[in-house]
Amino acid sequence: MVTLTGNTIYLRALEPEDLEFIYRLENNEGIWEVSNTQTPYSRFLIRQYLENAHQDIYEAKQLRLAICKKDSFNAIGLIDLFDLDPVNQRAGVGVIIEDENNRNAGFGKEALGLLIEYAFQKLQLHQLYANIDTANVASISLFANFGFRSAGIKKHWIRRENSYYDEALYQLIR
Repeated sequence: MVTLTGNTIYLRALEPEDLEFIYRLENNEGIWEVSNTQTPYSRFLIRQYLENAHQDIYEAKQLRLAICKKDSFNAIGLIDLFDLDPVNQRAGVGVIIEDENNRNAGFGKEALGLLIEYAFQKLQLHQLYANIDTANVASISLFANFGFRSAGIKKHWIRRENSYYDEALYQLIR
């Protein structure tokens, strides 16, 4: 199990006790746009996911960690490595903080820093990437702070209601 510790937060493996937190997060329509979700998840499906969360990152091609404040076991967010490609040594990165009161408090920044270090030092990845809505200034700023650079724009990539929006690809190459 992975546990990464920072100054104010730590990242830990998912536990069965995270069921209700993940259920709330995955069913929050307000963040579906950034998570590419279009339908709700049942507790049954999330329970099954948690039962398989012990899979090795190379088997699952994903590593999802809970973001927790140092003084608590309860998750305040999630950070993911996804679409792991061991041959080309790259993976996507995503981060979400659930409660707006915890956003812009540095927790996502600290979590991203810990995950980048883990990906490059322990997993020996060569590249990380993030897909970010071009209107999501906070996420662009967060990733740019760590040296992620825009590699291109996917035009009309995201459909919301009856309009299309662009998505940027950001890369960090070691």
